[in-house]
Amino acid sequence: MSLLLATLLPGLLLIALGVPLLANSSRAVAALKAMPRSQSAALLFFGAGAVWFLWNIWHLSPADFGNYRTILAIGFAAVAILAFKCVPDFLAVRGLCVLVLLAATPLLGAAYMEYQYPQRLFLVSLVYLLIALAIWLGASPFRLRDFFEWLFARAGRTRGFGAALIGYGVLLALVAFTY
Repeated sequence: MSLLLATLLPGLLLIALGVPLLANSSRAVAALKAMPRSQSAALLFFGAGAVWFLWNIWHLSPADFGNYRTILAIGFAAVAILAFKCVPDFLAVRGLCVLVLLAATPLLGAAYMEYQYPQRLFLVSLVYLLIALAIWLGASPFRLRDFFEWLFARAGRTRGFGAALIGYGVLLALVAFTY
C-alpha cells in the first residue's frame, strides 16, 4: 500500500464517520447506540476480523509456524465460531477492535522508514492512538457503550466530536497529497 493511499483512506473514513455526527442524524445516533450489542454488527465486524485473521494465519511463513498453519487455522476458526455462542455480548466491539488492529499493519507499514515525510506522523499518531484504544476496548468493550451514552447525552458533544473527526479527516486527506 502506498503512503498516499494509507493516509487518504483513514482521512476519508473519518470524514464519513464525522458527517452524520456533525449533522446529529437520528439514524446514525440510533445505529451507533445499537452497535455494541447488535448481532448483525457482530457478524459483520467479528466475522470480517476472523476471516482476515485466518487469511493471515494461512499465509504464515515457515519461520512463523507456517508448517502448522492448518492446525492453527482450524483452532482459531473454532474459537471464532464458538465466540458467537459463548461470548455474544459486545462481540461487535471486539470485532471492530480486531479490524483496527489488523488494519494497523498495512497503514504503519506504508509509513515505515519514510523519514523524508515528517507529515506522515499525522497518520502514524492516529494509528497508534487507535491501537491503544482497540486494546482497551477489546478488554472492556462495555466502555464503548458508555462513551456513546455520554456522547449522545448532549447534541453539542455529538456535533463537536463529529466536527473533530471531519477536521482530522480533512487534514489527513490534504496531507496525503503532499507526499
